[in-house]
Amino acid sequence: MNHYIEITLLPNPDINLFGLWSKVYQQLHLGLVEMQDAQQQVPIGVSFPEYTVGEKFSLLGGKCRLFAQDEAVLARFDAPKWLARLSDYVHCTSIRPIPDKLTGYAIYRRERPKTNPERLARRYAKRHGLDLETALNITVELKTPVGDAAYPTKFRYADMTVPSVALPFIRLQSLSGGQTFCLWIAKTEVGAPVAGSFSAYGLSSAATVPEF
Repeated sequence: MNHYIEITLLPNPDINLFGLWSKVYQQLHLGLVEMQDAQQQVPIGVSFPEYTVGEKFSLLGGKCRLFAQDEAVLARFDAPKWLARLSDYVHCTSIRPIPDKLTGYAIYRRERPKTNPERLARRYAKRHGLDLETALNITVELKTPVGDAAYPTKFRYADMTVPSVALPFIRLQSLSGGQTFCLWIAKTEVGAPVAGSFSAYGLSSAATVPEF
């Protein structure tokens, strides 16, 4: 990664930082989708320089950076175009070279809680030709496993406990189905750069972005 742009969110009384992240990242995601290759990968990675995870709170902060190997890639993406309708709430720098002095490298990846009720209900809805609201509230009946009379035979996805994930997240809307979901973001610091591509959220399970 040789070049980057930095985006600073400027919340005001009209919208808080959490709501602004939803709007900003939805626009960035739309732009990254248009840059996907045949494997649905993009050449732009995202970092959050103020990312914080603590025992009592987790924050993305108020900044993100978009990285690319070549300046032309960021120029083609044209972040100001995608954020034009939010120009009163964000500041976007010009394309800059990566500083010579770095503090390290990091992987920013998407975390998916395995027991998320909405995710399970969405899969159930797809299998049975239902809408999400119906799938969340319908009573699902299961066969009682042999030798376990205490095993529940009926439940609703809407009654399931949402898993506690100690990570910052952005609430987004699915481009395909229109449902809202939480994009949990995990960070892992590493000692050396790893080349690779990124998802249409600018995240990767292996490729790194520089930290400074």
